[in-house]
Amino acid sequence: MFSESQSELLEAALQETPASKATNLEAVSAAKDISFGGESWVWLNGQFRHHRESLTAVSAHGLHYGTGVFEGVRCYNTIEGPALFRMQEHMDRFFASAAVYGIEIPYTAAELVEATCEVILKNGFLSCYVRPLCYLGTNSLGISSACPSEVAVLTVPDLSNSTKPLKASGIRAMTSSWVKFDRRMMPTTAKACGQYLNSVLASRDAAARGCDEAILLNADGNVAEATVANIFVVGNGILRTNDESSSILPGITRDSVIQLARLLGVEVQIGFLRPEDLSMAEELFLTGTAREVVPVRELDGQAIGAGTRGPITEKIQAAFDSVTHGDDPRFRHWLHFLKQ
Repeated sequence: MFSESQSELLEAALQETPASKATNLEAVSAAKDISFGGESWVWLNGQFRHHRESLTAVSAHGLHYGTGVFEGVRCYNTIEGPALFRMQEHMDRFFASAAVYGIEIPYTAAELVEATCEVILKNGFLSCYVRPLCYLGTNSLGISSACPSEVAVLTVPDLSNSTKPLKASGIRAMTSSWVKFDRRMMPTTAKACGQYLNSVLASRDAAARGCDEAILLNADGNVAEATVANIFVVGNGILRTNDESSSILPGITRDSVIQLARLLGVEVQIGFLRPEDLSMAEELFLTGTAREVVPVRELDGQAIGAGTRGPITEKIQAAFDSVTHGDDPRFRHWLHFLKQ
């Protein structure tokens, strides 16, 4: 039995066109790989529980109003054993997002890191995707009610089997008719639950049109981001991306790529991106925790560059893989190793 989100992946995969058949098959694979077994372990409010026992009251404030914050973290099986990638940065953003919304996290960052390591080991994972989550629980249905915080850490199996083919072949994207909410409306630098409804609408629209991803413009008509990823373009050997002034969530993978690109000798420019900057790019790729670094081979039915992964994209992918798997000692401080 698939969950609702898995069913959406399958539904998108079944809407095949000759051009999208290969990547849609990957959607089926992703749906099968993302599982929440009833016997898998979850850390909830300081206790380990089986997934089927990690229950939330239907009156929870977060369920009604989206009042919660979360993170997406990767654990990689490195040459020295399992390690969380840039966990400190994820915790910093987790607490900063909560502070923006006045949500108290009743645990320290150190306690949550320890809980994350323990739940990974308890589930027997060497590599996995981790979702720390804090949301307002139950007290009253009033929108401004003071409600207690609930905190959870859940893990799902390694995503690499479903994302690896896309890192070589690239994805098909479309410019969404949905506009990214402006940073003056909601804090785009916070990773908050309710804010992702904007992305859900754009993602479903893309799937219905046979595309793998949607690109959202901001209220000024400039490029914002993809549904759950930041955007980079390459032209004349220069790597360009935007920042929070374009109403984006500045991703941790984005920051990693900027640092790695500069070390590789690639010039990086940060500023506004116009829609035509994407369509005229020699290379275009997205960055995010789940997909890491994935090329866009086609946008709005038009090939990007040669319609294949470009050389700078491939070079950055290789550098990122080296870092996340512990092969580059210069970035060992980005890895938090699990104590086994």
